[in-house]
Amino acid sequence: MKIHHITRAVWILSLVSLFTDVASEMLYPVMPVYLQSIGYSFAFIGLLEGIAEAVAGFSKGFFGRWSDLLGRRLPFVQFGYALSAISRPLMVLWTQPLGIFTARTADRLGKGIRTAARDALLAQEATPSTRATVFGFHRSMDTLGAVIGPILAFSYLYFFPGQYFWLFILAFIPGIISVGLTFLIPEKKRTPSEGTKIPSPFTSITYITTASPAYKKVTFGLLVFALFNSSDMFLLMRAKQLGISDGGVIMLYILFNVSYVAFAWPMGRVADRIGKKKIAIYGFLLFALVYGLMSFYNTARYLWLPFILYGGYYACTEGISKAWISDIVTREELGTAIGSFTALQSIALLIASSVAGLIWQYYSAQVALLLSAMIALLTALYFLKIKSINPFAS
Repeated sequence: MKIHHITRAVWILSLVSLFTDVASEMLYPVMPVYLQSIGYSFAFIGLLEGIAEAVAGFSKGFFGRWSDLLGRRLPFVQFGYALSAISRPLMVLWTQPLGIFTARTADRLGKGIRTAARDALLAQEATPSTRATVFGFHRSMDTLGAVIGPILAFSYLYFFPGQYFWLFILAFIPGIISVGLTFLIPEKKRTPSEGTKIPSPFTSITYITTASPAYKKVTFGLLVFALFNSSDMFLLMRAKQLGISDGGVIMLYILFNVSYVAFAWPMGRVADRIGKKKIAIYGFLLFALVYGLMSFYNTARYLWLPFILYGGYYACTEGISKAWISDIVTREELGTAIGSFTALQSIALLIASSVAGLIWQYYSAQVALLLSAMIALLTALYFLKIKSINPFAS
């Protein structure tokens, strides 16, 4: 079945992502509270999340390259989603430090294993003139899960406050549904590369150094921006600082995701028509506007506006950047190219969050937010100034 270039494989991959995000987002908002309730400190939680995200980041380029060498994407997709689904309930079944560390790291490793291969499959299901549409549709479905998950979690905790055990067990259900759906995904096998072997663990770095000038130009701008694009949690912290209640913060988070769902697919379709670079520039301008507003706001009134606009920023950049990168590399290196970019982006985001936290603590929230806004403006200017990156790209 096709609807606006959305093939059967894209539909299934999008449903897989939806159910996976329902499972993960049922737990993400309550994870710190749960870990504190069983005796873990903020320092342990911070270390746990830092290591887990670093594992996910470093592994994306490695497994993306491996999928290119084998000429297969689906096994990486299936194993990655399965590993994440199985690991989540382990966090309430094995609560010793080693168990918590293993389960959380396995969850993030599953994301690292599947991400590049999944995005390569999506890219293969499209042409340069339809890729932003495909990635935008996938991001809409994926983020719909991020709307449903928190609503289910907080509905459950409303009726069963503090009973985290069964919440983690219930989150296994949508996770295992997503794994089952992966077995319905069709894949055309390619001939493995001659002399196929396990790639270097430093694939992300080595690929960047040998990549085409077009790839370097695009990823340079995106990665410099990522170095100053801190965790979304900082916007929620700013909302809390301005007097929003805990329930209000949750509603703003849901509102942001609803906005993202609403805009991602339409923005993808527009990007295929008028150019991916142009829409990405609009996205960076939206980011600058959001962070500028959050910096200058001194009241909670109209705080819903920047969160709606923030969903628009994600819609203009997240899936579209991957579609853009897919246009400027060969089919044989899709996994490596996307995996290397997302790996380095993950590392950059970790650095960005650490720097933003220090600026927030030693200066102010306004300074941290304004710095990110200024870099977003410079990123938009950079992409506006560089010439056509690829004659075959949108």
